[in-house]
Amino acid sequence: MTYMTVQVVTPDGIRYDHHANFISIRTPDGEMGILPDHINTIAPLDVHEMKIRRVDDDNHVDWVAINGGILEVKDNLVTIVADSAERERDIDVSRAERAKQRAERAIQEAETKHNIDEVKRAKVALQRAINRISVGTK
Repeated sequence: MTYMTVQVVTPDGIRYDHHANFISIRTPDGEMGILPDHINTIAPLDVHEMKIRRVDDDNHVDWVAINGGILEVKDNLVTIVADSAERERDIDVSRAERAKQRAERAIQEAETKHNIDEVKRAKVALQRAINRISVGTK
């Protein structure tokens, strides 16, 4: 059986390292499914929830909240380098809910002040919080 090794690496170290027979990720160009023996690829990643189907059981799916980064596929090794990444079991959903509320308030305040840079930063924070909530409640 052919499989891939999937590693998610952040500045804090390896966040995920398992064998898989399928992953689903999102790039700026759209969703991408990766199977074993995929062509070698490098691509930027969006903030998204990565789905990983593990080889140990067809029903075993891991979810990882990815906050952007780079994907490299080479010889059945899939490496994701991201600023931050969290597995569903490691996400504190109530903390993510509070971050979402903070980001929503920050957007409103920045829009009131017409501060475009602050609006952009707050929208990214909101997107990350929503992504974490989505993965954490799977």
